[in-house]
This record gives sequence, C-alpha cells and structure tokens, in this order.
Amino acid sequence: MPLSLSRFLPVNVAPGEAVVPLEEKYARLRASLHGMGAVVVGFSGGADSALLARVARDELGERAVAVTALSASYPRREREEAVALAEQIGIALVTVQTDEVANEAYVVNPTNRCYYCKAELFTHLARVAAERGIRWIAYGANHDDLGDHRPGHVAAAEFGARAPLVEAGLTKPEIRHLSRALGLRTWDKPAMACLSSRFPYGTRITPELLDRLDQAEEYLRYDLGFRQVRVRHHDTIARLEVDTAEMERLLDPEMRQQISDRLKGLGYTYVAVELTGYRSGSLNAGLVQAVKG
Repeated sequence: MPLSLSRFLPVNVAPGEAVVPLEEKYARLRASLHGMGAVVVGFSGGADSALLARVARDELGERAVAVTALSASYPRREREEAVALAEQIGIALVTVQTDEVANEAYVVNPTNRCYYCKAELFTHLARVAAERGIRWIAYGANHDDLGDHRPGHVAAAEFGARAPLVEAGLTKPEIRHLSRALGLRTWDKPAMACLSSRFPYGTRITPELLDRLDQAEEYLRYDLGFRQVRVRHHDTIARLEVDTAEMERLLDPEMRQQISDRLKGLGYTYVAVELTGYRSGSLNAGLVQAVKG
C-alpha cells in the first residue's frame, strides 16, 4: 500500500547537502531487501530493527526471519516486548542465547567492547542463516550511527552483515516518521542500548552488576514512569540521566527519596543526577571528541 511521505521535512541537513525525499529512501530500503531474496534480521525490538523487520517481512514474506539475542546485557522487559512486536509485525522470530560476558575481552570493557558483542551476535545470526540456507544477515544500524563510536560496524563488515537502513540513507527522525506511517508502535519508542553501555570504559562488567542496572532502570521506567532514562554505573555511585522535560519530576523531594532508597537497596552507596539530562552515548563523548580532534 503506497505511503504518503511527501510532507516529511528532513532535519539536520548540512549546507549544500542534497535532500533525498523520504519516499525515495523508503523505495531504496524496499529494493535493497527485496534484492536479497531472503534475510536473517538482528531484532532487538527497538525502532530501527522494528522498521527493518517490518519492511523485510513486507518484501520477503516467510523468507525473512528475525533473531533476538538473549543475554545478561539485554533488559528483561525488552525480551518480552520483542516477542510481542515480532508477532504484531508477522515475522518469524528465533531467539538465541548469547554469552558475551563469558569473553574476557568483553568483560574488561575496552573502548571497542561493542565489537566483541556484535561478533558474538553475528556468529549466531550467521548460524541461523546457514541452517536455513539464507545468504544475507542484516542489522538495524542507521545513517546517524555513522557519526558515533560504533566498533560493532567492524564486526559487521567481517561477517558480511548488511545495514539496509544505512544503505537507504535513513536517519533516526526519518525512521520514526516512516515507522509511524506504517503503524509500528515503536515509532516513538525511546532509544535503548545494551546494559553494558552504562559502564565507563575500563570498568569490569559482571552479570551481577548488569542485573542490578536492569532492576534499577526497570524500576525507574516501568514503576515510576520515566520515559527516557539511564542509570550510569560509577562504582559505588549510580548517576541518573533523564530527559530534561522530566527533570523537575525527578528532583521532587519525595521522588528523590524514593529513588535513592530503591537504588541504595540494590547496592549503591550514592545516587547522583546528571544535571544536563539524558544524552545517548554520553560515555562515548571523550572518544568521539578525540577522533574529531
């Protein structure tokens, strides 16, 4: 069914950069997936992978298979939501158990930690694809990801994994707009990342600490209703990031006490608030600046 996307206005377009209509990018995405003939899609249940899975199913039907990797670094609630979302989309879903936390190279949390995580993921995607006689594996990186520190792209290249959203030139705002037009409930879903991204590089990652962070964020997001939230782990300190629109509510005295009691009960000695609010990839800031400099 044709979509009316002509009213979408692109954002963050650099001076002199050619503007490609969203209809054209959507057509590119469809053609890319259709041309694969069959594909295994890494499916976390976020906005990017949801759109990728939906269009893959639209273009390839039963020849599109979604794979969700379950591990200590993947929030429990996200697992439940991914299963329900795959059912809504109508794409076959396979769950696999990954164990990146058994890899010491990952556990010591180097600046290329994401490489080891994605290598583990693509190993399983490639296995599922081979079992089904499918040539291509794909994942949900988008065009905006190219400007951040993303070692996982290296692993993707090594496995021959494709990023159809990047190939189509789709940015995050365009993905959200297109998702809404397609009726995907993930169109305005807050950004999520693996729980290991809450640790400063060099801080050792353990299943116990991942579980603590999962419980802390689940409490803030589902019990207290904060929409966009991160709990950054700094040894004995939990540093909270919420959207600036929710900052006033977070700093309410009663709310502060409630959150402090809960997170201290999970094992933290101190609970702090990042006054500048939530920022995706905030622990990458120094790395990205160093690369640009």
